[in-house]
Amino acid sequence: MKNTRSFYTCLCTIALLLLTSITGTAQQPGTFTAGNKQFLLNGKPYVIRAAELHYPRIPKEYWEHRIQLSKAMGMNTICIYLFWNLHEQREGEFDFTGNNDVAEFVRLVQKNGMYCIVRPGPYVCAEWDMGGLPWWLLKKKDIQVRTLKDAYFMDRTKKFLAEAGKQLAPLQIQNGGNIIMVQVENEYASFGSEQPYMEAIRDAVRASGFDKVQLFRCDWSSNFDKYKLDGVATTLNFGAGSKIDEQFEKLQRVYPNEALMCSEYWSGWFDHWGKPHETRSVASFIGSLKDMMDRNISFSLYMAHGGTSFGQWGGANAPPYSAMATSYDYNAPIGEQGNTTDKFFAVRDLLKNYLQEGETLGAIPAAMPVIAIPAFELKQTAPLFTNLPAAKASADIKPMELFDQGWGRILYRTTLPASTSPRKLVIKDVHDWAKVFVDGEPVGKLDRRRWDSVVEIPAKNATSQLDILVEATGRVNYGKAIIDPKGITDKVILRSASFSKELNDWQVYNMPVDYKFQKSVKFRKKSHSGPGWYRGTFRLKEKGDTYLDVSKWGKGMVWVNGNNLGRFWKIGPQQTLFVPGVWLKKGKNEIVIMEVDAPKETTVAGLTQPVLNALHPDESLLHRAKGQTLDLGGEVPVASGSFTAGTGWKDVQFSKTITGRYFCLEALNAQQAKDPLTSIAELELIGLDGTPLSTLKWKVVYADSEEVTASNSAADKVYDQQESTFWQTQSVGAKPAHPHQIVIDLGEEVQVKGIRVLPRSDKSSAGMIKDYRIFLKVDAFKM
Repeated sequence: MKNTRSFYTCLCTIALLLLTSITGTAQQPGTFTAGNKQFLLNGKPYVIRAAELHYPRIPKEYWEHRIQLSKAMGMNTICIYLFWNLHEQREGEFDFTGNNDVAEFVRLVQKNGMYCIVRPGPYVCAEWDMGGLPWWLLKKKDIQVRTLKDAYFMDRTKKFLAEAGKQLAPLQIQNGGNIIMVQVENEYASFGSEQPYMEAIRDAVRASGFDKVQLFRCDWSSNFDKYKLDGVATTLNFGAGSKIDEQFEKLQRVYPNEALMCSEYWSGWFDHWGKPHETRSVASFIGSLKDMMDRNISFSLYMAHGGTSFGQWGGANAPPYSAMATSYDYNAPIGEQGNTTDKFFAVRDLLKNYLQEGETLGAIPAAMPVIAIPAFELKQTAPLFTNLPAAKASADIKPMELFDQGWGRILYRTTLPASTSPRKLVIKDVHDWAKVFVDGEPVGKLDRRRWDSVVEIPAKNATSQLDILVEATGRVNYGKAIIDPKGITDKVILRSASFSKELNDWQVYNMPVDYKFQKSVKFRKKSHSGPGWYRGTFRLKEKGDTYLDVSKWGKGMVWVNGNNLGRFWKIGPQQTLFVPGVWLKKGKNEIVIMEVDAPKETTVAGLTQPVLNALHPDESLLHRAKGQTLDLGGEVPVASGSFTAGTGWKDVQFSKTITGRYFCLEALNAQQAKDPLTSIAELELIGLDGTPLSTLKWKVVYADSEEVTASNSAADKVYDQQESTFWQTQSVGAKPAHPHQIVIDLGEEVQVKGIRVLPRSDKSSAGMIKDYRIFLKVDAFKM
C-alpha cells in the first residue's frame, strides 16, 4: 500500500510538472459565472478586458509576441474565433496542427497569465471566407445554413463542434484551464430569428464538452431581442464612439440583472478592394472605452491586433458585393506587423488606471525586426495557356465547387461559331472577376462589384476558341448572400441581333491555391506580359519582417518560400503584402506570383513600411455621373414628414401599399439648423408581411453627394447591414447644401407598406435627417 501511494504521488508530481511546462502555471480548478449585474471570477466581481486575436492571421512563431502585447496594453483576457473551414478544409478531414493548433494558442494565453474567451461558431463572420463555413457545403444542392431546416448542415455543425470540444474543453477554467466563456453562434439576430436553431446550437456546444463554462451570445442593441436563449448570457457589439448608456438601455430593460459586456468594441474597420482605407481616430475610440471602464462594463476589443488574411481566407460583403483586402490591419492598436501605434499607447495609458486586484500591466515586448529588400526582377515565367492542368468535360457551365475546387482560379473553354458581325457574350453570373479571351486574345473583363455581365465578341470568319478565366476574390461572409459559389454560377449566352444561344460543351481547368500546384507549372527564362506564373529569387544575409511591394502588378496571389501571402489587386488601397520574417531564410529565397491580368513591370521589393492607403480605382467611386442631376419635378411623393431627433430606428408607414422598383429618399434638411450634411446608417423597406424586403438585388443608381475620399461613406452603405457604417454626403471641402437624394434600383417590382431608417449610432449627430420626402415608382426617375 505504501509503495502504491508513493507511485501515485510520483505520478501526480509528473503530471503537475507536465502541466506547468505547458501552461507556465499549474492552476487549480476555478469558476466563472455571469452573476447579478456582474461577472464573478471564483465568486468575486470581475471586469473582462479582452483583446481579440485571430491565431490563423498570425504566424505561430509570433503568437506569444501578440499575446504579450495585448497584456502590455492592459488586457486580462484574449478572445478568439474558431474557423471551421480552416480546420476542416475537406469534409471529414480535421486539422488542428501547426498554425491550426488552437489548443496550443490557448495554453500560451494561460502561460502569460491571461484568461480566454472562445467563439467556436459554427458561423463567425470575421471578414473571413464564407464567415468560417466550409466551401464544400456548397456541393449540396439547395444547401441552407444557420437553420434547423437543413439536416446536413446541422449534422456537420455538430461534428465540427465535437472536434473543437476535444481540443479545448479540457482547458475550461473548471478543469484548471483558462477558458472562462464560450460563445453560442455569432450575431445571429443580424441573420435570422429562429430560436429553435439557436437552442440547438447551444445544446450542441454543451454536448461537445463545454458543459461547465459560462455560455454567452452576442448581437446588437437594435436586434438582440429577436429571440431568447435561456442559460446563456447576452452581450452586445458596437463600434468606436458609441453612446454607451444608449447602447445598453434596452438590454437593461429586457434583462435587468444581466452582466454588461460589449463583446465586440470595434477599434477600427476593415478595408475593401477599391475603397478608401478605413481608419477610426483615437479620439473617437478612447472616450467610449473610458465610459465602459467607469461603469464596470466588460469589453472585448475587436480587433486588438488584426493581422493578415493570408492565402485565400479574405471574405466579402454583400449587398453590394465588395471583397476584403488581404491586410486585416483594421486600424487596430497593434498594427499588422505587431507594431505598437498611438492607439496602443492610448489604451495602455487608460487601462492602467482600471487594473483589478492581483493584476499588473505587462511589459512591452521587443519589437520584431523589419528589413528592406532591394528591388529584383522575376525572370522566369509560365504562361497560363501553355500550363493548364488536365481538363474536365462538362456539358453545362457549373461553379467551381461542383468540380471539387474550393478556392483560386478556374478557366472555362468552349468553341464559338463563325460570324461576320460582332456579338455579345452574356455571363450569368461571374463570381467574382473574369477575363475573357477569343483565340487567346483578351476581349474584356467582368467585375462582380460593378454588376458586369456583358462582353463584346468580335466578328470571326471561322470558329474560334472562347476562354473565360475567373478568379474567386472571397466568399461573402455576412448576411443572406453567404451562399456564394464561385466561378460562373448560372449560364453563358451568346447573342446577336437575330439569335440567342446558351453555350454548352465546356472544357474546365481547375487552378487551386496550394503551393504544390503552383510549382508544378513549367517555368522558362523568357519574358511574358499576360496571365500566368512568374518566379524569381532573392538572397538575404539577415531575416526580418518586410512588406512586399506589388504595386506594379495587376491582380493575383503571391507565394514566398511556399507560404501563401494572399491576394493583391492594383486598384488598392493596399499595395503591399506582409511577409513574416519567420517565413524567410538566410541565403536564397523564392517568390512565385500568379497573375490573372497583366503586370506593368515584373519587379518587386521589400519595404519597411506598409502601403495601405494608395487607392487606384478602375471606376468612379461615386454613384453619380458627371453633370447628372435628378429631376423630381412632377413626381408625387408616396410619403413625406419629419423624423424625430435622436438615435434608433425611425418608422414611416405609407397610407396604402405601393408597388414600385425605383426608390428615392430625399432629405430636405437636417436636425441641426445649418447642418448641410445628410447621413443614414441603414435603410429597410417593409413588405406585405411586415418584414424587411431582401436587399440582394438592390443597386444605388444615384446619390447627389457622398463622402468617398476622407472616409468610406458611399451611398450603398445604407443597405450593407452594418449599423456602424453609414452614407454621408461630402463632408470635406465643398459641402453641398440640401436637399440630398439617394435613388435605389430594387432589382424587381415589389410591394411596400413603409420604410425604416436608422440614423448613425456614434456620438455625432451630423446629417441626421429631419424633413423628408419618399418616392417609389415602377419606372426609372428622370436624370
